[in-house]
Amino acid sequence: MDSNYSAIPKGSFVELQMHNEPHDFRSQQKSLLSDDGNRVNHPKVIDDFDDLNDDDDDDVDTDLDVDVDLDDYTLVLSKPNTGSGVSGAVFNLTTTIIGAGIMALPATMKVLGLVLGIFLIILIGILSEISVEMLIRFAVSCKARSYGEVVQIAMGRTARVLSEICIIVNNAGVLIVYLIIMGDVMSGSVRHIGVFDQWLGHGFWDHRKLLVLVVMVVFLAPLCVLDRIDSLSMTSAASVALAVVFVVVCFAVAFIKLIEGKIEAPRMSPDFGSKMAILDLLVVIPIMTNAYVCHFNVQPIYNELEGRSPQKMNQVGRITTVLCVVVYASTAISGYLLFGKDTEGDVLTNFDRNLGIRFSTALNYIVRVGYILHLVLVFPVIHFSLRQTVDNLVFEGSAPPTESKKRSLTLTVVLLVLIYIGSTMIPNIWTAFKFTGATTAVSLGFTFPALIALRISQQEESMSLSRVEKFLSWLMLILAVIVSIAGIIGNICTIQSSSE
Repeated sequence: MDSNYSAIPKGSFVELQMHNEPHDFRSQQKSLLSDDGNRVNHPKVIDDFDDLNDDDDDDVDTDLDVDVDLDDYTLVLSKPNTGSGVSGAVFNLTTTIIGAGIMALPATMKVLGLVLGIFLIILIGILSEISVEMLIRFAVSCKARSYGEVVQIAMGRTARVLSEICIIVNNAGVLIVYLIIMGDVMSGSVRHIGVFDQWLGHGFWDHRKLLVLVVMVVFLAPLCVLDRIDSLSMTSAASVALAVVFVVVCFAVAFIKLIEGKIEAPRMSPDFGSKMAILDLLVVIPIMTNAYVCHFNVQPIYNELEGRSPQKMNQVGRITTVLCVVVYASTAISGYLLFGKDTEGDVLTNFDRNLGIRFSTALNYIVRVGYILHLVLVFPVIHFSLRQTVDNLVFEGSAPPTESKKRSLTLTVVLLVLIYIGSTMIPNIWTAFKFTGATTAVSLGFTFPALIALRISQQEESMSLSRVEKFLSWLMLILAVIVSIAGIIGNICTIQSSSE
């Protein structure tokens, strides 16, 4: 008789699993919560597996009298976890953080001044790393497989849906910003000339929408269809290298001009001399918090980490944080020193002018073209978590995208089309960062991780927080609320002042 089953080698460890259900049903009941945070029990799962999971039952093979349809379960061979190593995970997490946010940092330094700007870059980096470690600790303890799952375990399904909406809005906004930067650099803007204009002159080839569309179809789409984030480790390594090239060139040019005395003295502290300066101050701090948001990709990267453990992921997070603080501080300082009060919200557009040193034109092309390539390689990493979150929200309970190629491809196409349309409607990256920084970025990076730590530590005695951890959780939560409220008020007042 024909059979759909194949022989299993002797000595292999075998476990029964329901399709699309967690490995440990008893512990994972905790992740199936109602809106009020209470557990939702599943009698069929509990009844079917009560004997199989009972440690006191020594005769599992002969005691299968329960009413179980074996067609509802899959046989899974246990095998060691394989995936990316620490270096690959660092590259993927660094790529998630260092994206378009780096382009806005010199403009934030112009508003904050060097002293406060550098202090906030370091402080927000440290707080972001602490929140990542808290997120990993509680996600692993609760056997959560995504950001949304650990939010649901802590605060219920409504909170999970809200967190996933925040991820979608944040990531879609970031990807739109990437396309805006690509358009600014390649075809230029009202105040700046594009690379293609400089190379070939004005013509159909430097049409903004056409160029962005070609880049999306030819370069971005093939990378976005990949269904595993560890497949992007090599491209992430290349993107980090390109970001480092950008930082080194900026820093070297600023250093040379500083020695030659061609740089004006920078402002060291914020300007409180006008209403607009104060409003700008309220807006830029949320933009800086936006620069460190990577929390939505922490769990996917952890899931594919070879020999994964919380300690190993914490190592990844700390290396990444140090690298990002150095890159961000170097970029913010050098960009602001180079262009001073003329620093744009997207500093990359400033590199269409003579830098005042030898080989200025060549360096301008290296900076702009190199960073465009960096964004091309970063784009699929952010898109991965966006697609995964949309799939979890819209197709909850279905097979993961890795098992449904058609659904994964359809989601990819739909998301890319919507992101492209968004890039044609939003005027500049400063506008996008102002709103995502004050709302979704602060929520994902600080509000939700702090609430997760405080809520689960109250529910489970084994996961209680120390006094220092509890203090840090409350500190992050209070600062997140203050930054969010201040950012929203600043954005509204700025819009009103502009309209007047």
